[in-house]
Amino acid sequence: MHEMSLAEGVLQIIEETAEVEGFQAVRKVTLEIGQLAAVEPEAMRFCFDAAMRGSLAEGAELEIVEVPGSGWCVECATTVPMPEIIAACPYCGNCQLQATGGMEMKVTSLEVE
Repeated sequence: MHEMSLAEGVLQIIEETAEVEGFQAVRKVTLEIGQLAAVEPEAMRFCFDAAMRGSLAEGAELEIVEVPGSGWCVECATTVPMPEIIAACPYCGNCQLQATGGMEMKVTSLEVE
């Protein structure tokens, strides 16, 4: 389950930010997770809670904002929705799509004390 290593990475970001900004506790963490990022939101919630135990973010709320996938169709030169990493263009049916969005996972905000 790679979500655990991702949650540990989030904790590292929180700890590094706390060191620079000087806050003592985190109440809420907002993550943007792309639809094509291969991150299962429920597994991420579970791993987040486990990774935050004993840290300044223990008990913090996790808000996940899902970012839709998008891609560029090589055939019709159009940006299209891409619900899966392997998908056909909804306009021309071509399967040569290059993913352009929805692959990221990033911490977008921290609510701190």
